[in-house]
Amino acid sequence: MLSTLLAIGWKPEFHGVVIIIIATVALPGTIYLLLGTNLGARLGLLVSLAGLFGWMATMGFIWWAYGIGLKGKDPVWKPSEAIVVDADLSALGIGPSDGLDVDPAKRATQNVSALAEGGWKRLPDDSPKRALAISGADEIIQKEAEILKASEYKAIAVYDKGGTRYPLVFNSERLDFLAFWHKPHYAIVEVGIVNPVYAEPGRAPRLPTVDESKPHVYVKMIRDLGNRRKNSALIGIGSTLIFAVLCWLLHKRDRQVDANRSATA
Repeated sequence: MLSTLLAIGWKPEFHGVVIIIIATVALPGTIYLLLGTNLGARLGLLVSLAGLFGWMATMGFIWWAYGIGLKGKDPVWKPSEAIVVDADLSALGIGPSDGLDVDPAKRATQNVSALAEGGWKRLPDDSPKRALAISGADEIIQKEAEILKASEYKAIAVYDKGGTRYPLVFNSERLDFLAFWHKPHYAIVEVGIVNPVYAEPGRAPRLPTVDESKPHVYVKMIRDLGNRRKNSALIGIGSTLIFAVLCWLLHKRDRQVDANRSATA
């Protein structure tokens, strides 16, 4: 018997199954054993199941409110349009399709004007949203599109648009407890090609500088809100429904017992 037990490969999957079985027997099983010996097998099972699903409903709603516990997918930035490697933003649905100046400085000015007219706002350099957008653009540029390496470009500006929640109570951002819907949230990250940096022995590496003679790269992304609270919501709502059914069965049984006791022999 011992040799057979030692021959089992204790992989993480089998280890997790054993833990679940032990936890189920040790926690709800012992409670049912105690209630079953005092209330009977059927009534003890109903009471123990009602307590279990009541606790699961409370836990699910707490997880749902704070976004913890059994979480789903976190919000991420995903590519919305093709990556533009020139100064013409018409591929992103922004600005005129032609008539851009040949001078790189003037083209950059025209692009900024077109973004401002389209409702895009430039994020400050110290904004946390800017850092998140640049991180999402790095994943697209380096891993998905594979057009540039990390040392070959530098983020210049981040433009943001949309993402507002609705409906708002009295149009106030503080009263947003009913704002369950969101408008599409877009971001454009503008990066520039940097000049090659050569390491010199005995000296600190120089800071990369943007090569203004080369066109900038624009990455348009859309925010995928994910479903971080979906699992918690399903657990909370489903456990609440089962808890309500069990409470109704207990109530129905109590009424039947009262009717039997009040009946004349």
